[in-house]
Amino acid sequence: MEAATLSGRTALVTGGAGGIGAAICRELAARGARVLVADIDQAGAERLSKGLPDATAYRVDLDDQEDITALAHAVTEQFGSVDILVNNAGISTVQRFLESDPGTWDRMWRVNLRAPMLLSRLLLPGMVERGWGRLIYISTDGARAGAGGESIYATCKAGLFGLAKTLAREAARSGVTSNVICPGLIDTPMLQHVRDGQPGVVDALLRSVPMRRAGEPEEVAALVGHLATDLAAYTTGQTISVSGGVTMA
Repeated sequence: MEAATLSGRTALVTGGAGGIGAAICRELAARGARVLVADIDQAGAERLSKGLPDATAYRVDLDDQEDITALAHAVTEQFGSVDILVNNAGISTVQRFLESDPGTWDRMWRVNLRAPMLLSRLLLPGMVERGWGRLIYISTDGARAGAGGESIYATCKAGLFGLAKTLAREAARSGVTSNVICPGLIDTPMLQHVRDGQPGVVDALLRSVPMRRAGEPEEVAALVGHLATDLAAYTTGQTISVSGGVTMA
């Protein structure tokens, strides 16, 4: 089905080297998109890009405003346009709010919220000019339901809701959609690390999931792929959870 393909489209994915980001890159590539894999892990981005039919790796430090600007300029100079921007990257420190160090807050907001804002500001004008674009923000179900031990991360990722909905309104007549995906408990290397160190914690989290299992990165990526296509041209300003039923709204 032609509307389900992304042939001729260019997609930039931040945090694309591993976990959910890598699954998103593979999904978009499978739909025919040229994929730009952006990650602070340059070696990982290069390994992934070499296994995709049409992909390029970029190193970017999302804590550095100049690095973000350089990335946006590099991809537009090389390819002329970015049609799909997937703001997937994120960092978190697990601490209860009253035990958290305010000195660590700024970096989390810069990476988790400021970076998506900057990339959107730099790349959205081209989408508006061409009359087609997709802004997709990967948040977290914890930003919708609360997340014990991840208050700062959840707060920053919740900021994406306001950004995405506002841009959905402002860019709707230009053929640009803007949506948020909120993954729940997903089976990534990070979850495996927690399971190895604190198996009881993961078991307790799984009991809170109606489906009684963790999600797969590909299940998040599949939704990204759909939202990027013309099949989702009438879907904008939405916040969608992929959480096995933890959040139902």
